[in-house]
Amino acid sequence: MTTPNGDGRPVGDDAHLNGRSVDSGPTGNETAGEAPLTAAAGGWHRAGGADLTRPKRKRRKGGGGWGGGNREAAMVPDAEFSSYYGRQIVKTPTWKNPEVPLYLFLGGAAGTSSVLGALAEFTGRPTLARNAEYAAAGAALGSVVLLIDDLGRPERFLHMLRVFKPTSPLSVGSYILSPFSAFTSAAAGVRLLELAPVLRTATTVLPFLPALTRFLPGLRKTSAVAAAAFGGPMATYTAVLLSNTAAPSWHEVHTELPYVFAGSAMAAGGGITMALTPVAEAGPSRKTALTGVALELFMINKVENGHGLLSEPYHEGKAGTLMRAAKTATVTGAAFTALLGRTRVGAVIGGTLLAAGSVMTRMGVFEAGIASTKDPKYIVIPQKERMAARKAGEAVAEDEARSVVR
Repeated sequence: MTTPNGDGRPVGDDAHLNGRSVDSGPTGNETAGEAPLTAAAGGWHRAGGADLTRPKRKRRKGGGGWGGGNREAAMVPDAEFSSYYGRQIVKTPTWKNPEVPLYLFLGGAAGTSSVLGALAEFTGRPTLARNAEYAAAGAALGSVVLLIDDLGRPERFLHMLRVFKPTSPLSVGSYILSPFSAFTSAAAGVRLLELAPVLRTATTVLPFLPALTRFLPGLRKTSAVAAAAFGGPMATYTAVLLSNTAAPSWHEVHTELPYVFAGSAMAAGGGITMALTPVAEAGPSRKTALTGVALELFMINKVENGHGLLSEPYHEGKAGTLMRAAKTATVTGAAFTALLGRTRVGAVIGGTLLAAGSVMTRMGVFEAGIASTKDPKYIVIPQKERMAARKAGEAVAEDEARSVVR
């Protein structure tokens, strides 16, 4: 406690420092180099002005932070994107590989072949018609087998036909595949019955068949036209099926993917029928294949480069390897078709390369979509970008509204 003495100076606890009285002057016992204590207004000071009533503050060496001043180093690193416990945000489709990519390829090839077969029926190209109808039927039946294999049990395919749901690409696709397969099989089956050995064998089971032979050409052409009516949807509905899923790199390219599949289907169907048909009748196949290549390459460029981050899976990993190989095979096949397509060897090599390119395109697209579901950045980053763009648009709209009110 501090109390004033008679002459006004403070006396008490604060009147002593290091055992000396406030009334005492220099004692001669100060440490060497230590100035004597003196009393001054506002507190005790050592000679030279150091205030002993205020504690000294230590200054940090180096300025106390990045670049000096009062700034301190950040103790928490910048936040980086990560998902919840590193888990996927959307589930990866459970579709089988390579069954589903082959299903995509066969459906496209079958659709184009059916259209070529129907055109050949009415343009005097019997060999092209025959080969195209056989190719369409074989590819369609192969598609059904692969679809049933992916579903696991045959009855599941029948269950899909119990309900028609226009908003479901899978339901609509089932009602495209079923009649298409039936009509292509009918066209190919009738053509087989027109062969004398087959007709003789069938007559042993169905004795009335010879009396119906005059109706077989009309029935075959009708079936071919009906199959061609479903050929276009058959070649492209699988693209709608993929883009309707939650896989980011499929859904984002929903406007381009049907054109990619259409071009790939034209290249495959045209290439297959061109390779199987004599050069004299294969003109429509060559033109269809080259048109398909141009469409496919133009649209696949938009898919691979027009969607920012979500185009990345088409360039990386297994998908990128398949897409590059597909492009190489497609371009090379188109070159053979354009330059040597009117020779038998050139037609066979060109058609084979075009079909191989179409297979790898479907596999590459499939792998890219699967890869995009496994990395959460392909979901969260585009979402943030869309939110930022939406907020920016709302801010612009508000500014415009205020200007109108003013």
